[in-house]
Amino acid sequence: MEFAGTSITALADLLKDQKDDESDDDQIVTHGASLGPGSIGPPKKEDDNKGDCYKPSSATDAKDIWDVDSVPEGSEFEDIYDPRPEPEYDIVFKQAVTTQDMFLQMGRKTPATSSCEDLVVKIKLPGVKYADVELDVKDKFLDCRTPKHKLGLHLPHPVDSKNGQAKWDGDKETLVVTLRMTREYDFVNF
Repeated sequence: MEFAGTSITALADLLKDQKDDESDDDQIVTHGASLGPGSIGPPKKEDDNKGDCYKPSSATDAKDIWDVDSVPEGSEFEDIYDPRPEPEYDIVFKQAVTTQDMFLQMGRKTPATSSCEDLVVKIKLPGVKYADVELDVKDKFLDCRTPKHKLGLHLPHPVDSKNGQAKWDGDKETLVVTLRMTREYDFVNF
């Protein structure tokens, strides 16, 4: 095992008594002794440390403190100080199955969720009337609010937010929201 000159000097410093450390003449100064964890990587320029730590990545607005892409969709609806409880909900995947898929097995459909076309969200809202329900659907976020409940749900797949369907089941006090999924590779599964 070979030791470099700096390694031997560092080992000697560790083993040396504190009272013998009075003379600086017997210490070897080499170029490697000036290296440390901060000297890893390319040398830093003097201009990098001047001014603010933040530099905007785009020239759109210098006062922006983050990019639009760095904020997840639906985060504007999240409010941790809202005392309303989150209602019970269930996410179900729905698939259009034809006789060719069922009996002849001629299609490419499988029981997996990748072969499903629709996303169904069933939200149980006990003690709520249909007129009190506010529903807002974005491509990746569902926001449902009532005077008694609040649900901010990040959807597992992107959906077509313009063409959805919501039904109110008054007997079960449940809102059923059916949304068509728009995934990137759906052309492979259908």
